[in-house]
This record gives sequence, structure tokens and C-alpha cells, in this order.
Amino acid sequence: MDIEEYVRRRLRKNIPEDVIIEEGVKIVMEFKKIDEQLAREFLEAVLKEVKTVESYKNIEDPKLKSLLEYKRSGVSMGEIGGGSRGEGDFFLHQQIGKIIESTNQKTVVDTRDQDDGGVVEAEGKYIVATIDGTHSRLSEFPFLAGFHVTRACLRDVYVMGAEPVALISDVHLADDGDVSKILDFTAGICAVSESIGVPLVAGSTLRVGGDMVLGERMVSAVGAIGVIKDALPTARRRAEVGDIILMTRGSGGGTIATTAIYHGMFSVVYETLNIDFLKACKELFESDLVKYIHVMTDVTNGGLRGDAYEISRSAKVSLEFYMDKVLDVINPKVLEMLEKLNIDPLGVSIDSLLIITPEEYADEIMKKTGAKVVGKVKEGEGSYIIDGDRKIPLIPGFRESPYTPVKKVVDKMKPDKEELERMKRKIEEACREAIKKKDFVKNLLLK
Repeated sequence: MDIEEYVRRRLRKNIPEDVIIEEGVKIVMEFKKIDEQLAREFLEAVLKEVKTVESYKNIEDPKLKSLLEYKRSGVSMGEIGGGSRGEGDFFLHQQIGKIIESTNQKTVVDTRDQDDGGVVEAEGKYIVATIDGTHSRLSEFPFLAGFHVTRACLRDVYVMGAEPVALISDVHLADDGDVSKILDFTAGICAVSESIGVPLVAGSTLRVGGDMVLGERMVSAVGAIGVIKDALPTARRRAEVGDIILMTRGSGGGTIATTAIYHGMFSVVYETLNIDFLKACKELFESDLVKYIHVMTDVTNGGLRGDAYEISRSAKVSLEFYMDKVLDVINPKVLEMLEKLNIDPLGVSIDSLLIITPEEYADEIMKKTGAKVVGKVKEGEGSYIIDGDRKIPLIPGFRESPYTPVKKVVDKMKPDKEELERMKRKIEEACREAIKKKDFVKNLLLK
């Protein structure tokens, strides 16, 4: 719980300060092993800080004031589906890309491509950088959190056609969290790091919200750096009409592990503990087949629905998948769980390696990776799933397929079309204001 935000919200509702302190003392004492007097002093200090900070609103210098505040869109992360790998999340990332795009003069693959990683050229080589955030619901399972986020960022390097050379980590643990979470998280990272031969070279360890967040929540991320040698990045925009679409066996990662844990189907977690995806990528590099591949991606970003949408949009082609063949590459135990729980396997991360390549190289790639043909790239736009004699549009949902009991409830809160468009306009306005502030400060720095 964010005690600073709690105090701020209560003040905005004109709750008397003595009431805020009395209520806050009880909250703090639920989390911290301190006596009532010290808890009261803590609340009084928080109240003083909040009131002092809020006084910035009285600053007369408009430029200084603008640096201390931000244009509120009135749209929350939950409302737009931020981080939920669906339509709203894709839109939000597009706005972030607008802020970043002016920094992209030296990039080969950048934020506009909405790809798995960014690519820059340096001394005749392509350098790939990726970062992945830990699955939020794995905060109480730090080893799994570290294991799966490391696999994810290494996948993102590999699928850009690069060989990973280093890992970095960032972990934030709330004030009341047991430090063993950090140790367990790091052990999870290193289990993958040592197995695949890519060192963890740097990192950062901080507290979530400093002194102001109560509880044990852990938030973290792992990044990876890779190098492309003698080839082009296997970016999504390179898909060509006539290419064959292949997929390797998908056993899931953080999302599938979370699904299993929060539905009490714990044995399925074992299915996710592998580095098969990374081994398949290494095979492609060692056999020098990467140069024949147009596109590689991991089926994670809202499942096949999300990745197919982004590839189709980036490459301006149509992708067709065969339902029976896609289901055939999903780990049987994982697929059984998804079907039992009524979770759409096309809209959830299965962590399969998706490869798009000219037909003449498909057989050799399949021999090296165990991948299977699941579709084809055609002229047109949009993506489709062929199920018997039906051709069904393969489009992302507002959020990825809900895969925990809580997510199934949250999925019912999605906005209607009119409300979604209203929220998008507000976010676009906030984005424009952020760009104005960026340009203002940049001009100050360049004077």
C-alpha cells in the first residue's frame, strides 16, 4: 500500500488531519513492527511532506510549475489495459513511441516497429538491446520470476537475429519485503544465465516507493544486450508474401506458470522450466540459418493474436494460420490446462518461437529446431485463423485472454468502443504535452 498516496487522497476529500493520522496509524502497524507512538510520528511526517509537496501548485513561474506537474489524461492504466497485451496496451505503446521517435536517428529498428528489441549500428555491427518486466503476479515466487523474465529478454535478443552477450537486472522490493526475495530472484536469473552461457554483468537494487510503500511487493526487470554478425535484424517488417510460418513447441513461461499457480494446477509449472526456445535459437546461429530467416518472434505479446496483428501491421501483409497446426505445437499439458480453464490459447503467451522464412529454407530450419509449419504469408492485410472451412479474423482483444480468477473479473470492466476512443484522444493529448515539455528542456540543455 502507498501510504503517501493514501494521505494525498484523504486530504483531497477534505478529511480532517487528525482522522487521517488515526486511520493511518492502524494501517502502518499492520505492516511494521513498531509501537503506536513511532507509527504516529511516521504518519505526521508523511502528512507534512505531502502538504509541502502539494504547495508547488502555488508556484507563479509557469515554466517551473510545468516541470513539477504533468498533463493528466484522466485515464488509468487499468482502464486502457496498459500492460495487458491487447488493443489498449498496443495503443499506449504507440504513444510512447511518438515521444521516443525523435531519438531514433541512429537506430535500425526502433520503437515505431513495436518489435521485440531495438537495434543500433556501431562499428559495422548491429547491437540489440531488450528489457522485460517481471510478471507482476510472480512477486511471491521470486525464483520463478527471475527465471522467466530472463528467458523472456534473451528470447527477445535471439528473435532479432542477435546472439546475447550480457544480462542486466533491476529489482525493487517494497520496504517490508524480505531481502531473500532479491536473492531468490537473482538465483532464478542465474539459473538461465549459466545454462545458456550469458553472464549477468550489472544491476540495480532499490525499494518500491522508498519509505512510502508498505508491504512486500517486488517489481523487477531483466535486460539483455546482443550482437548481430554478418546478417540483418530479423524484424517484423521483413515478412514477405509467399513466406512460410513456422512455430516451435510452446510450453509457456511466466504467464503459464502464473495460470497454473493461481488455479492450483501446480504441476504445470514444471512444463515451463526449460530453455528449449533458447536452444532452438542457438541451433539457428550455429548452423548459419539465421541469414535465411525474415522474421523471428516469441509468441508472447497477447499470444498469437497480438503478435500476428503487429507483424501484419508492420510488414503490410496478411498472415494465415491453421488452427489444428497451431494447437499441435502447444505443450499438451499446457493446452489441456487452458482448455479446462476456458482460456483462449490464441490470446495468451505460449512462448513458442515463431519463424517466417522463404519456403525453400523451411525444411532445414524445421530439422534444426523441431518447428512445424503453421501458416503462410499472403497479400492483403490483417491475420486469420483457418478452422476447417472457416476463415476467422485473428484480432487481439482489449486485453490478453484472462488467465487468473481476478483477470476474468477485470476483463468484464473493459470499455465500449465509444469510451475507448474517448480515452485514446485524452492519452494522445497528454502525449503531446509530454513532447512539449521534452522539447522545452532539450532547448534549455542545448543553449
